[in-house]
Amino acid sequence: MQYVSTRAASPAAASSSQQFSDILLGGLAADGGLFLPTAYPQVTGAELDAWRQLSYADLAFEILKKFATDIQEADLRALTAKTYTKEVYKNVRKGEKATQITPLRVLEEGENGTKLVLQALSNGPTLAFKDMAMQLLGNLFEYALAKQNAELNIFGATSGDTGSAAEYAMRGKKGIRVFMLSPHKKMSAFQTAQMFSLQDPNIFNIAIEGVFDDAQDMVKAVSNDLEFKAKHKIGTVNSINWARVVAQVVYYFRGYLSATTSNDQKVSFTVPSGNFGNICAGHIARMMGLPIDKLVAATNENDVLDEFFRTGVYRVRKSAETYHTSSPSMDISKASNFERFIYDLVGRDSDRTRALFQKVETHGGFDLSGKPGSDGDEFKLVANYGFKSGKSTHDDRVNTIRDVADDYGIVIDTHTADGIKVAKENLEPGVTMIVLETALAAKFNETILEALGEDAERPEGFENIEDLPQKFVVMKPDVAAMKAYIASNTGL
Repeated sequence: MQYVSTRAASPAAASSSQQFSDILLGGLAADGGLFLPTAYPQVTGAELDAWRQLSYADLAFEILKKFATDIQEADLRALTAKTYTKEVYKNVRKGEKATQITPLRVLEEGENGTKLVLQALSNGPTLAFKDMAMQLLGNLFEYALAKQNAELNIFGATSGDTGSAAEYAMRGKKGIRVFMLSPHKKMSAFQTAQMFSLQDPNIFNIAIEGVFDDAQDMVKAVSNDLEFKAKHKIGTVNSINWARVVAQVVYYFRGYLSATTSNDQKVSFTVPSGNFGNICAGHIARMMGLPIDKLVAATNENDVLDEFFRTGVYRVRKSAETYHTSSPSMDISKASNFERFIYDLVGRDSDRTRALFQKVETHGGFDLSGKPGSDGDEFKLVANYGFKSGKSTHDDRVNTIRDVADDYGIVIDTHTADGIKVAKENLEPGVTMIVLETALAAKFNETILEALGEDAERPEGFENIEDLPQKFVVMKPDVAAMKAYIASNTGL
């Protein structure tokens, strides 16, 4: 399996593709683009049939081996077996048992065959779906670095859950340091404590005076300084990292196979979306041949993606226009992984992709609606890829949390509430709609208390996390100062 950048400057550049291990430890390609396979591997009906009875670890192996063809199969199988265990994914809700790693729960079943289903993805160590990919990434990184006798300095940005998932996956890993940026005072108290309470010497938390997009822009700026990146051995775990995206593909297959009995059945997925990484994995699963009907992006008040899927206009908001909401992990106005989908949408034309995303930097967006003065008319092709979207506000999520507790007897987090609200608006007769859970409710207790008048249940070990000592520094969004901070703590 070969990989190429979405911005490969010429046919010659496109032909100089790389293998999975070559891009595993990095993020952006040298030209500023994102890596994708030169062609998506296809899954047959016979394979889907055979995969229905597999464990999650074995299913992950079967899917990942299609993408990581340069890793010995025995090694890859050992890595997935080490990662996907019931000991790692044990944080279930009260009254539930960890019999499956990503269990489905039917919320509604209509007379017309419609089902509304919740797929639990938050049973990992940090109580968020990011653990599904990040735990594997930590083991892959350690495996690759040991083979090379090398070190890696991970530099990333988080709006909430990515940071803690990365840090918990990488803490104590040999040869790895983590430098994680987050928007100062814009995460929930639980999210902040999860990250900042870690005292491991290889973990560095930096609170940026700004919003998530400011932090993300700094990660891209440092990654684009190829000399600095090479000297200081900079890698990333943000959702632009290809290995993280492909690890998320696995739970789409597991959700489909668990919800159906034959391959002629279709399901749809509703995905709470900010940086487009999670739903991008669904797009890849669909391109591989998984029978997905619709992929529904659920946004919060920061509705850049919803605007595009309704109008064809991709309009990035400035920091001052980015809302701080009660579903903070989606407080993003520049979706990094969106470029991967646009690359497919424009026929894998790297020159066109590069031009469009350069316009994002110079003009704040682009317009594919086909209207006079627009940048193109590819929006008419979006339906071919199954995408739809919707938006949820604070009042919507509070009401949804309350309704789900009353109707189904479970407490959901704010992002999952956005997903369920939008999913209900997109139900279709005879089609199962799976909502991907984002996190356990305890991570966003402030809004749970507002909605239900009582605190969210906390898994064992997280009872007083906010009271733990915290270790972090506060910095302005200054790239030069950030490089100096990294350099002073790497010894390189």
